[in-house]
Amino acid sequence: MPQRHPDKAGWNPRRRLLGFAVGALGIVYGDIGTSPLYALRECFFGSHSVPPTPLNVMGVMSLIFWSLIIVISIKYLVFVMRADNRGEGGILALMALIRTRGSGRWALIAMGLFGAALLYGDGMITPAISVLSAVEGLEVATSFFRPYVVPITIAILVGLFVIQRRGTAKIGALFGPVMMAWFAVLAALGLRWIAREPRVLAAVNPWHAVRFFLHDGVKGFLVMGAVFLVATGGEALYADMGHFGRRPIRLAWFTLVLPSLLLNYFGQSALLLASPQGLTHPFYNLAPSWALYPLVVLSTVATVIASQAVISGAFSLTLQAMQLGYSPRMEIVHTSEEEIGQIYIPAINWVLMAATIGLVLGFRESSRLAAAYGMAVTTTMVITTLLAYVLAREKWGWSRLRAILTMSSFLVLDLAFFGANLVKIPHGGWFPLLVAGIVYLLLNTWKQGRQMLATVLKEEGLPLEEFIRSVRPGSPMRVPGTAVFLTTNPSATPTTLLHNLKHNKVLHEQVVLMTVVTEEVPWLSQADRVEVEPLEKGFYRLTARYGFTQTPQAQDVLDCAREDGLYLDLMKTTFFLGRETLIPGSHAGMALWRKRLFALMSRNAQRFTDFFQIPINRVVELGMQVRL
Repeated sequence: MPQRHPDKAGWNPRRRLLGFAVGALGIVYGDIGTSPLYALRECFFGSHSVPPTPLNVMGVMSLIFWSLIIVISIKYLVFVMRADNRGEGGILALMALIRTRGSGRWALIAMGLFGAALLYGDGMITPAISVLSAVEGLEVATSFFRPYVVPITIAILVGLFVIQRRGTAKIGALFGPVMMAWFAVLAALGLRWIAREPRVLAAVNPWHAVRFFLHDGVKGFLVMGAVFLVATGGEALYADMGHFGRRPIRLAWFTLVLPSLLLNYFGQSALLLASPQGLTHPFYNLAPSWALYPLVVLSTVATVIASQAVISGAFSLTLQAMQLGYSPRMEIVHTSEEEIGQIYIPAINWVLMAATIGLVLGFRESSRLAAAYGMAVTTTMVITTLLAYVLAREKWGWSRLRAILTMSSFLVLDLAFFGANLVKIPHGGWFPLLVAGIVYLLLNTWKQGRQMLATVLKEEGLPLEEFIRSVRPGSPMRVPGTAVFLTTNPSATPTTLLHNLKHNKVLHEQVVLMTVVTEEVPWLSQADRVEVEPLEKGFYRLTARYGFTQTPQAQDVLDCAREDGLYLDLMKTTFFLGRETLIPGSHAGMALWRKRLFALMSRNAQRFTDFFQIPINRVVELGMQVRL
């Protein structure tokens, strides 16, 4: 989250706000900003399209206008972005805010977790459809490039994923200015055709949308699935709120992004009113012939930036899932010394690359990919609205009537988009649902498996107070130094401590029982991070607390502990870690096949020493077998 320093010399609130707004153009608005490449085209040339008659063009344009106003401007920018968890947004942050207990709490967590899982499917489709639609502009110039569209797209995507290890710290400063140029070009292209067909501006009248439905019936309703493509970046607005804050994101939307998008969509509609025949790429046909190649280049750069934002979002989501206990530990590479949120997760990166390239090879055309696009986002939007209703009642103190009237008005449109996208399932919409189902299964299995493992270890454990009472002078023998035993249950004696005592027959002079807790807030300051509780006979209980967007580090914990009076030298401290070998059994709790899946995930999880950044020469691992 951006840190504010009001007493810093030269600090200018207005300049800072503008700087964050420009930055938001590159990170937050990349997805929704590249929708003009394919959204309106799918309404008239897609799998469930209508012919580009004047009545249909005006009706679809009216739907686009009001979708951007209601779904993005009002629902997300005004209402949903109020639901911030210490400045952080996104469906996991929203889920963490809800305090409902009992079975209702479980159902809401399940919905939120599935909504988060859906974003992985969206993260695979967005780079594929965005880059492919941009490169297809070469076909508008000449048919010579047609056989090379897919290979060029794959080459760009491979390059995009390969450079992820370098991070966005160095090139991030370019994102905002490039997207500012992109939105300026969108506006200019649209104005050029609006000037020729100014009657298109009458589409702001919602009667054109009503008349469109009355005329086209069911077919008109199915077009809503294509109209929804103009709003697919709405969830990203909320998820990326923590990078810049509400005010810069709102400023960028209402002053540049929304006007530019509307002008471009109105321009494409004006073009179809003037020349409805033979225009399979209305976006590229907006430009004069001399500007086509530069426009293809700019479009490709814009789609790469949009893809970068989605990929970075997948990394951040995975980190949150790990910290909240829904995912096994994975290797995390911090790509910036200044920005903690700029991370790279190799395992996620290569899975996304393989899936994205597979989608391009499988569908080969952005129009066919569009048939699969939208199902994940519409489902997530419905879940977000339902969670926002609960939050409005619990946290904002809204009356039941006010919450129902407000959220149901959003839910009606969300469900309309969801219903229209259901027909996409046989044509590719199954893919993001399949991905979400697999991811949800993995997340839920890991969470339940860890809870089951903790229960088994607790049953075999010994209360800490009882163990400390049993320690006598000289029995067991105390040896110089400090031993840190990591434990998930601060009131029980760690199994690793008991195993060490059983086999080595010694205790260190100073014994620290450390528990790392992830709070349901995105970040905690250093002052709130570590709590040290002195116990008897050289024992200490240390609790390290982190937000779900922060990565715990051993040296950081020891530095914080020093401020609480516990002096620990990392190079003179031994960390004792348990390494469980899980043996799936027939005990109740989970199906046997899920226990085997959990055991497989556990074996392949990143070692805690690497995740916690403990020097390998300061670690002793004690293995044990645990039957689940």
